[in-house]
Order: sequence, then C-alpha cells, then structure tokens
Amino acid sequence: MEFSGVVLLKQKDTWSLAKGMADRANARPNAIATRFGIASGSKIFTAVVICQLVEEGLLSFDAMLSELLPDSFPDFPVTIHQLLTHTSGMPDYFDEETMNDFEELWQELPMYRMKTASDFLPLFQNKPMLFEPGERFKYNNAGFIALGLVVEKITGQPFIEAVKERVFARAQMVDSGYFSLDRLPAQTAYGYIEEENGWRTNHYALPILGGADGGAFVTANDMVHFWERLMDYSLLSKDMTERMLTSHVTHEEHDYGYGVWIRRQDETVTKYHVMGYDPGVNFHSGYYPEDGAVLTVLSNNSGGAFDIMKLIESTTDANKFD
Repeated sequence: MEFSGVVLLKQKDTWSLAKGMADRANARPNAIATRFGIASGSKIFTAVVICQLVEEGLLSFDAMLSELLPDSFPDFPVTIHQLLTHTSGMPDYFDEETMNDFEELWQELPMYRMKTASDFLPLFQNKPMLFEPGERFKYNNAGFIALGLVVEKITGQPFIEAVKERVFARAQMVDSGYFSLDRLPAQTAYGYIEEENGWRTNHYALPILGGADGGAFVTANDMVHFWERLMDYSLLSKDMTERMLTSHVTHEEHDYGYGVWIRRQDETVTKYHVMGYDPGVNFHSGYYPEDGAVLTVLSNNSGGAFDIMKLIESTTDANKFD
C-alpha cells in the first residue's frame, strides 16, 4: 500500500510532504492544508477539557461516575482519573483486544444514528464491569464516551462545542473540528478502505459524527499549534499540564498519562504522542521535549502512519522521503 496523506516535521525548520489522493473519484490530491480524521488521536482533546474543568473547581479527578451521572451509570463506581487512564474496568462498546471488525457494530445500530455520546449508551451501559476499578490498564473507548457526557453535564454544552471553544479556539486550531461524514467541508480527505476490487470510502464504517472517544478532523499545522499551546501552558496551568503528562499507568512497557502515551528512555521522557486507527484512518503525532520538535503523520488509508513516523525518527535526512 502506497502512503496517502501528509507528513509534517517541525524542528528549527519545517519539512512537510503530501502524497496520494484526498478524493479519488475527482482526482483531488492531498495537500499540506488538507484535513484528516484522526480517530482515537482526539482523546487528548477530551482529556484537556476534563483537566480544565478540574482546574476551574467544577470537577475532581476522584469524582465517581455513578454519582456524577446516576441515571446513565448507576452501577459504575469508577473515578474520573480511572476513566482518563483506561483503568476503570468499565465495559466497552468496542473491545480492541477481541473485536477485529469495527463495522460489525453498525449492523444493529446504524452508524448514521450515532451523533451524540448518549447514542452510544445502549452499546455498553447495561453490561457488567470487566474488572475491579483501578486493577489494571485496558484500553476503553466507552470510558471516554462517559467523560464526554460529564463534560456536557458540567458545561451545559454539546461536547464538540466545548472542545471547539476550550481547545481548538485557544490553540489557534482554525481548520480543525468534528465534521459529519455526509457534510465534510472543503479541503478534507475522504478515508479509504482498500478491497480486492479497489477502494471504497469509510462513510458507512464509522459513526457519522465524532465525539469524546475519537473522530475529530485536523490538519498537520493545527497539530503543531496544539502541542505548542499545550506545552507553553496556554491550555492548562503548568501544574495541571504536568499532571496530565505524568505517567499514571504502564501497559506493555508503554506509559500512559491522561489521554496521551508517553515514551521513556531510562528516566527521561523522549516523546509524548497520540495515535488513531479506524477503517480509512491512520494517525500518529508526537512532541519531542528534548528540542520541542513536533512530528505528525496523517493518512486517509487504514495504515502507513506508524511506519513513516518510525522511519523519520530513525533518520536525520528528511529529504529521503520525497
């Protein structure tokens, strides 16, 4: 599979590359300014909003979900901290460890009806807990759906409006948003799924509108803005930023903070990063604290981003990727 997407590396200078087609039917190529879906990569936006609410005294990391939203989650005695770190033990609507085909979810509950966090509740709210809260790490999308509902209750806003106001606007992410798949704006790449007879878009493979567990659209430049505004404390205070970026749990030698993966070498953090995988979506973006570099790889195929990121991390000669 040839890479289709955008790569942007910002160090002292900025190097970028766009390849492939944003719209195959109309032969519209990807460009540096093209928007791409980032799937679970947008969980970090949810984490930022939650941390802001804690800073404002409107929420506590120790608050219980069953007390915050008793009507929706009466039997889930898990904390905000546990939801943020995937240690809650809540049932999930899509278990990435046991389920292979994301599209199977929409056979009983059509994807075009999945427009709000509440629309996901029938998929998991009546299932039993998987393990005792805090016992271990298990990646959990439903936990972030629950966090989105907490945001809506506290702010009185739809989740995506809260992110737009509290994250995108403050970080100057002027081209980013949560867009309905049947109303994608200009300069947005369609996600493509490769099949034996060619390609099809992912419009019938994903929820029609993203939310707290994933589904935002961004540009490579907007991810530079996000990381830089996070690291200069424009989004959160210094203390809260450090708490968000603290390693709260380790899973298979990988550290996790609040909505963000952390890579270490000995005791030194070498990279903060986020990633996203969906049918027709592949995304990696990282911040390297040693020199403040930002590397983002956005793909509108189901693969390719991880390999490109690893290749760039292993070389100093960016020109070899032209």
